[in-house]
Formats: sequence, structure tokens, C-alpha cells
Amino acid sequence: MNHMTRRRFMKALGAGGLAYAVGRSPGTVWAQAAGVGGFSDYKALVCVFLLGGNDSWSMVVPRSEAEYAAYAESRQNLAIPLDQLLPINAVNGHGVLYGMHPAMPGLADLFESSRCAVVANVGPLIVPTTLEQYAAGAVPLPPQLFSHNDQQGQWHSLRGEATSSSGWAGRIADVLASQVPSQPLALNVSLSGSTLFQAGAVATPYVMGAEGATTFNGLGSGGAAAARRAAFESVVNATYGSVYERGFADVQKRALRYADLVNAALAAAPPLAAPFPGGSQLATQLQTVARMIAVRERLGMSRQVFFVATGGFDTHDNQLEDQPGLLGDVSASLAAFHAATVELGVASNVTTFTQSDFGRTLTSNGDGSDHAWGGIQLVIGDAVKGRSFYGSYPVLTIGGPEDVGGGRFIPAVSADQYAATLSRWFGVDESQIPTIAPSIGNFAETDLGFLMT
Repeated sequence: MNHMTRRRFMKALGAGGLAYAVGRSPGTVWAQAAGVGGFSDYKALVCVFLLGGNDSWSMVVPRSEAEYAAYAESRQNLAIPLDQLLPINAVNGHGVLYGMHPAMPGLADLFESSRCAVVANVGPLIVPTTLEQYAAGAVPLPPQLFSHNDQQGQWHSLRGEATSSSGWAGRIADVLASQVPSQPLALNVSLSGSTLFQAGAVATPYVMGAEGATTFNGLGSGGAAAARRAAFESVVNATYGSVYERGFADVQKRALRYADLVNAALAAAPPLAAPFPGGSQLATQLQTVARMIAVRERLGMSRQVFFVATGGFDTHDNQLEDQPGLLGDVSASLAAFHAATVELGVASNVTTFTQSDFGRTLTSNGDGSDHAWGGIQLVIGDAVKGRSFYGSYPVLTIGGPEDVGGGRFIPAVSADQYAATLSRWFGVDESQIPTIAPSIGNFAETDLGFLMT
């Protein structure tokens, strides 16, 4: 088979496999092999990204009389009726009562059992910022506030004003490389496509499908499928003169090897008794994450960061009709996933956390809400110091001390502080925290305290 035929053959077969090929680059393998150290336990972080900008002011709502009245006046037709809110009783509510959206009983129960924490008014910041400083342009701000792509990038990379080709989970993989020298798979695993969040300077994430590793079409273990596989392997194992051909062949080999490894491990995973909601993309991804965690020992993994995502949260329109289903899916899926970690005996070793593009306006545009800045995120797991609020829940009044216009709140705590707290629990050394969260030195509080040490 000449080179042109090989290239055509690889192109035809690679179309379905290239996206799933990323495991660890050769450089990462060598870096890990040369490293020292190691972890004696297992820990996983699971990032649940709510694409579009979740309107979290309808997710966790004050129930006390004065605070609810301010909320209802500001939210107008978007206000959740007081008698429909699911009561939650925070141990540090400072005299204010709160409730969760009526579509979120699973997460309300996790909060009440101290397995869920609320991080209030969190978002990208470079330095602590007041309304006066914002209005005067006296402090650096994350660029392109209220823009989907830019603010997703801020959450993923914590880049501030600078550009960045790496995400903070990718940098975790870089700095922990010497601690996980024998892991056969990448530390970062995405079940929702390639993302900046997991891209490292050296370490490369492994991207798989929502239900398992997706391999090449037409390759198998019997008959013509086995012959096709043998032919494919002979092509990718051939000697090539061009660095580009060699690189492409290496990607294809890794794709095949990692798909075989992951799917063989998943095939041996014990069935989970915990029921996951049917017909939910998010639940499907989280169920596969649970199965991956179940086979962690078979795969030789001690540290993993999983990324899953679900969309539909850009609720400019039809918010009252669409948001209950969206939040209900998040609540049921996360509750089922937590139940699976309990079943697997790793509920204290797995911390799940939400992110979203940004919060949304407190004001109604008549049928929904618009792009804003700070919002509420949730952290779930048995290592969480739950039934508590972290950060500072704002007074939900238009024109208040954090409002830059229309109920767009300046975050009280930064995404860097959020990421630093998660990274420290995960095993990142204190000296490396500024590598993960570059702006953390600008904030007095570098650990928000929502995780047990």
C-alpha cells in the first residue's frame, strides 16, 4: 500500500475516531514516568457545566418576608411563588430562610443532609471589585463581560485579561503529572467533547462518548471486521518519513488502544442499583462517569477530573416554561449520581460542582432574563461541608450595592477562589495553587472552606 493509499485509508477510518483519540501525549507519558511521588487514595472532581448561563436566582431563593418581598419585586413575573419553594435550612443563613426551586427536590434533600453547599454570587474576577471601582474603570475586569464564549472561557481557564491555551483542570493534570506516573489514562476525561477546561500545557485530556469510548467504525474481532482492524493496524504501524504522518498515525493508535482499554473495563463494571433518569443527556453522562469510577482500580486510576455538560440555559424566552425541566433534570441527575457514589463507597472521594457561563439579570425582559455576571453554584459530595452558604448572597434589589445595571451582580467571590478550593482538596500542593488559579493572590481568602481537609 503506497503512502497516498495509506493516507486515504487513515482519513476514511479516522473521521470517526480522531475526536476520541486524545489520551496522553508522548511527552506527558515520559514526564509521568520520570516523576516521583504518588497518591495512596482515590479522588475525583466532576464538573457539571450548565451551558447558556443558568438563571440561578430562581434556583436558590430567600424565603424570609423582607428578603422575599425584595426578590419578588425585582423578579416581577419570573418570581417563584413563596409557597412553592422547597424549604432548606442553612446552618449559616444569618437569620435569612431560603428555598430551592420546586423542581429540585433531589438537591434540596442533599442540602438538608449536609451533602450539598451553595456558593453564592461567584463569578470571574481579577481583583475584588466594588460598584464604584467598576463604574470608574479603576480595576481590571474580565474582558467581554456578559458574552457567552468569553465568559465560558473565563470559567474554563481563569485567564483574566491574558490569553490562555490551557484550562485550570488541564493545569491540575500538568502539576500532578509526577504524582500519577502509572495511570494508563489521562487524568482529565470529558464526556462532552473537547474543552479548554481540560487542556493542559503538556497533559492532554481523553475525550469519550456519553455512554463509553467511541472507537472506529467497521473494526471488530471477527471475520471481515478483524481483517479490517489488522489492515488498519498495519497502516498506522508503518514507518513514515513525515512528522505529520507519524503524528497522525500515533493519534490513531492511541485512539484504538484507549478505546479498547476503556470499553473492556466498562464491560466488567458491576451494574448500578441507583436509578438514573431516563432520556436525560446529563444523566447518561453521569451514569457513565459512575461506571468509570467503579472500574478505577481496574484502570489503575488515583486521580480523575470528569467534565460533563448540558445545555438550554440561555433563557431569554420561555423561562417559566423551560427552566423547571432544566433544573429538574440537573437535580434528578445529580441526586442519582450521588446515590451511585454512595453505592460504590466513594461518596467522600468524589466532589461534584457546577459551573455556568454567567448568572442572569434579576429583572425580567418580559419572557425571560438576560446575560449577567455573578450567580450561584452548587457543590455536592460527602466531603462537602454542606447545609451551608459560602460567598455572600446579595440583597436582591435592583440598584443595590453590587448591581451594575438590571440586576447584574458583581461577584462577591471569584472563580479563582472556587477553583483553588476544589484544587487544594484534590491534592494540588499549596505552592502550585497560583498556577491553577492565576489571580488567587489578589484575594485575601484563598480557600472558601466548603470542603473537608
